[in-house]
Amino acid sequence: MDPKRLVADGYDRIAETYAAWVEGGSTTLRDSHLALLEAQLPAGASVLDLGCAAGIPVARRLAARFQVTGVDISERQVALARRNVPTASFVHGDMAAQDFEDASFDAVVAFFSIFHLPRDEHAALFEKIARWLRPGGLLVASTGARSDPGTVEDDWHDWLGAPMYWSFYQSAVTLDLLRASGLEVVRASEETSDEDGQPVTFLWLVARKPA
Repeated sequence: MDPKRLVADGYDRIAETYAAWVEGGSTTLRDSHLALLEAQLPAGASVLDLGCAAGIPVARRLAARFQVTGVDISERQVALARRNVPTASFVHGDMAAQDFEDASFDAVVAFFSIFHLPRDEHAALFEKIARWLRPGGLLVASTGARSDPGTVEDDWHDWLGAPMYWSFYQSAVTLDLLRASGLEVVRASEETSDEDGQPVTFLWLVARKPA
């Protein structure tokens, strides 16, 4: 099994269904973290959205004030994002394989996306993010909160209609990896929310590149 191919094909298959589910789902934590960026970044700042999916609601909201670049491994999701957020730029590809210039972005967001990478690639991605950020730049992200070396769910949520893959570390390990990349953890908390009637816990974090 190639986990990245599974993720790409899965999101291709469920693109429209997933977009409708995400846009209509619980938004409190996501919105509060987007509000943090809106409060701290100047208009026109450059923001990278890793795992942008169809561009809604995150890239669309950010593009109202900032210059947004989105990356997603699903070709279909990127096609929808280009239609949904025509003022942003989108790249079809593996987020871990991207190579932006150093100090390209004022902020990087990654909501519910990093855990789709095999966890042995997380450290290298954090190191790249640290390079891509300008001094004082922010990483705002959510990821898994427990240890999972790699899981495939045959039918995600039993109704989305595609298999999906996850892999992540316990929160403390993730935070150690962030610090090792050179980022300062500003705040981090494990938050449990309802997802289709089941409690699911994620690590929500804000990290900063030292000025």
